[in-house]
Amino acid sequence: MFLPGWFAWWVLLTLRMSACVLEISGYDIDEVVCSQGLSECSMKDEGPLLAENDGVDVQKLTAHFQLCSKTKESCTLCLVIDAELHIRLGDDMEDEGYSGLDEEEESEETRNPKASVTMCYQTASTIPTCKKVEFAVNQTAFSQQNPAKVSMVITKPAGVSFSSRVSVNLPKLHLTREVVAPSPETVCSGEKKTCVEECSVPELRIVIPKEMDHVELQFDGRNDGLPSVCIQYEQDGTCPGWNRMSIPLYSVTHCTCLQAWYDGKYVRSRKCPFRNTGFAQRNVWKNMSVSVGQGQTNSYDPMLSWNLSAPCRLEGEVWPCHKGDSCREMKGFRQQLANGTWSQNRKGLWVKTGTFQDINLQPSTCVMVKINGMGHELGPFCFNNTDRWRWSLLAVGVMLLVCLTVLVFYILHGFVKKCVWSCRHGGFVKVGRGGHVVLLSPPDVDDGVAKSVCQLGSLLGNRGFNVSVDQWSRKEQCILGPLPWLHSQLLKLNSQGNRVVVVLSHRALERTKEWTIPQREVIRTEKEDMDLPQIWSPYSDVFTASLCLIQADKRLGRAGERFLLVKFDSNPSKDRNLPELLQGLPLFHLPSQTQALLTELTLERTQRRSGGKKWARWKWVGSDGWRAKTKEGPDLQWKAAPC
Repeated sequence: MFLPGWFAWWVLLTLRMSACVLEISGYDIDEVVCSQGLSECSMKDEGPLLAENDGVDVQKLTAHFQLCSKTKESCTLCLVIDAELHIRLGDDMEDEGYSGLDEEEESEETRNPKASVTMCYQTASTIPTCKKVEFAVNQTAFSQQNPAKVSMVITKPAGVSFSSRVSVNLPKLHLTREVVAPSPETVCSGEKKTCVEECSVPELRIVIPKEMDHVELQFDGRNDGLPSVCIQYEQDGTCPGWNRMSIPLYSVTHCTCLQAWYDGKYVRSRKCPFRNTGFAQRNVWKNMSVSVGQGQTNSYDPMLSWNLSAPCRLEGEVWPCHKGDSCREMKGFRQQLANGTWSQNRKGLWVKTGTFQDINLQPSTCVMVKINGMGHELGPFCFNNTDRWRWSLLAVGVMLLVCLTVLVFYILHGFVKKCVWSCRHGGFVKVGRGGHVVLLSPPDVDDGVAKSVCQLGSLLGNRGFNVSVDQWSRKEQCILGPLPWLHSQLLKLNSQGNRVVVVLSHRALERTKEWTIPQREVIRTEKEDMDLPQIWSPYSDVFTASLCLIQADKRLGRAGERFLLVKFDSNPSKDRNLPELLQGLPLFHLPSQTQALLTELTLERTQRRSGGKKWARWKWVGSDGWRAKTKEGPDLQWKAAPC
């Protein structure tokens, strides 16, 4: 595009002035402006490796930014590059008198020779982007006294945004200029910020309901969803994010500021709406804290240090005093809160620290605080005695030790209970691991009896015994057979000690009587012959095998060493007559004599290990056979999961 003479440079001057204040120019596409004497100006993209200048030398190079818009409703950031050129013309072209040709005979190319210049720009994160400007030199209008000028307007330069640093250079020449794009704050603080899309910010409004327990945040503006919000104390404080639409009223202070922005935008709106509210000032005083400490200087002189924290910076005074009825002030030590530096901690509170040196710390020294605007003084804030803390730590340590002891006792409660029980029944014995016990069921087809046998086996297992129950070993009995299985269990008894517990019932006593008199002839009536055969338990063969072993042990005089009898009833008056085969074996009625059974099994285990005599005594009780004579306590209630 060609803009002749003075009009073109009036446009350039306008562009330069507008760059200072970032006014809006009327360009929305890339343009080139040439000075008087240059015509047919055009601009196109050029590769960095092919860039060169044809017939011109660049004497001066400058660059700046401006806003470009055609409608002034939406504007973008533009890069403007200005260059002053020296046109290299031949001697025969400078003076027409030496050309030897008439003006009419000169061709158009001779009168207006072609020339070009290439300029590039780039940011730190992009490759160079080059623009080539081509033009024709009008010798009749061109004067060497006024250098030619070219200005390029590049809309939306590649890789350039607000605050970007741009390098403008000429290829193959050491001529470089740097220019910094204006910051978002600079652009958005002007009057033309409404046309810049990046300057759009949410409008924040504050509403305090009547109940006065929180502050509501409301936003006006375009419908881009909820904006992001952060809360800061003081305008130079940190601003942590806030993801709720209300703020508790107790956390609002006179220095509380709110920032809001749309995601992906550069600019934030800031509002500090609580500066002149009375409740906000009182919240600062409520959230203020003072701490005092003692120490020494590098020269070992006593020193009193103080630390004041509050949501906002405060103005006032701090001074030391001796603790007493009125905390008498120590003259000459007042310090101003406004002096020195405030720092912000991780919680967002502003902290001010100070020290009083060369001060007498005896008697107890405290600190008083007076805040400007507050009607009374605060304090005294005194140094806490460390001895009190030491006694407190000792008390806490003792409490922790007691709690730990109770916890350990609770965890080991079962073990302790077994130890106490063992001591009460014949002295201390090792109850952590008991011996081996074989539990045999009666030959009954009775679910109640089978359940009681399972419960007894579970009880013995919980008391530390290694229990083998015939009902739990059905698979092994089917493989080995009843008598071999029982012999395998007796081998364990021989190596580990302890007993075989045989459970008796009414059917078991009858079976024992029948087994002990096999040669007696039984006269059956015709009615008895027609009765159905008796149905026996699957474990009747094991019970019968145990009778064989009992009979063999009785012949050797040691039946009571391996076998015990158990009946599930609490009334010893029933079944007072035992078969001859079972007489002389210890008999226990459960659940009334459960404790006695456990005592017998435990003491038997201990005596076999120590080689000593039995602790339990035996007494003949009529036809009921031998009974363990022990001191029975209350019935031991035992219960286990059914088989």
